[in-house]
Amino acid sequence: MRGFLSVCASLVLAACASTPTAPVTDPDSSARAAGFARKMVGKPYRYGGSSPTGFDCSGLIQYSYKQAGVSLPRSTDEQHRLSQPLRGAHLRRGDLLFFDQEGKKKSHVGIYLGDGQFVHAPSSGKTVRTDRLDSPYWKKHLSEARRI
Repeated sequence: MRGFLSVCASLVLAACASTPTAPVTDPDSSARAAGFARKMVGKPYRYGGSSPTGFDCSGLIQYSYKQAGVSLPRSTDEQHRLSQPLRGAHLRRGDLLFFDQEGKKKSHVGIYLGDGQFVHAPSSGKTVRTDRLDSPYWKKHLSEARRI
């Protein structure tokens, strides 16, 4: 729990430098999107995929929000641009988590489920799964949390 709190504190401090803007969706839509994403656990990873036959990370986010009635762009970069940085807010179900991997800024995205867990489509040869934010790998690579 201590690690998770330090991750949240880092996110809050990083977000303070941003200019405030209002979230686009209501908490219920975001929570529903997280629920749809969780139902996709076990589905295969597929580069460019955005349906239950196969997902990449941003395709999973787009699909899940679409099921909740919210239209999102397809790419991780576009989802990052559309979403709003969290400033002093606690993570809530449906928030987007952006990760820096392989030297690429904000190259991976997942959706927060609550209780320190998130769901994502990790990489080729794997399946959609849940992971913990406080695990050493994800804690190291988390760059920011944002809200749709």
